[in-house]
Amino acid sequence: MTQIQRIDVGPRMSQAVVYGETVYLAGQVNKDAGDVTAQTTAVLKQIDDLLARAGSSKEKILSATIYLADIKTFADMNKAWDAWVSAANPPARATLEAKLVTPDYLVEIAVIAGK
Repeated sequence: MTQIQRIDVGPRMSQAVVYGETVYLAGQVNKDAGDVTAQTTAVLKQIDDLLARAGSSKEKILSATIYLADIKTFADMNKAWDAWVSAANPPARATLEAKLVTPDYLVEIAVIAGK
């Protein structure tokens, strides 16, 4: 039977769930970092940290969904993304404009990765 591992469990959700050889991350946000480029950089660091704790890395990301509070910040978000993403192993990706849970959040990123 495949075990389920949950990381940073809270009353409403876990920040990451590992099932078999797949790692599912909750949408990651960071309101303290400033503009969308800075928030994206901070969120990507959080993703790196969670993936490492789950036994994975950005090179193993299968899919990424990026939510922007304002699609006009797409290029600014991509500055941080392009500096971070594994050029040899880019994931499938979708970017959407969405009303995020608080105006302080400019970007939210959810990923699914292999182990």
